Amino acid sequence: MRVLRAELGAGLSEVKILLREVLAGAHSGTMPEMQFLASKLRESGVDAVAVRP
Repeated sequence: MRVLRAELGAGLSEVKILLREVLAGAHSGTMPEMQFLASKLRESGVDAVAVRP
């Protein structure tokens, strides 16, 4: 949640919703955006990958 808040500038309630979407595989964006987010998550110790649907 800390990474999502820092990178997206979202509030806690927004990040909770976004986190549920990410965990469910429902969050989408451009491949470069998703790769960037996945790299930031990995840097903080979260196992994350960006995949095409």
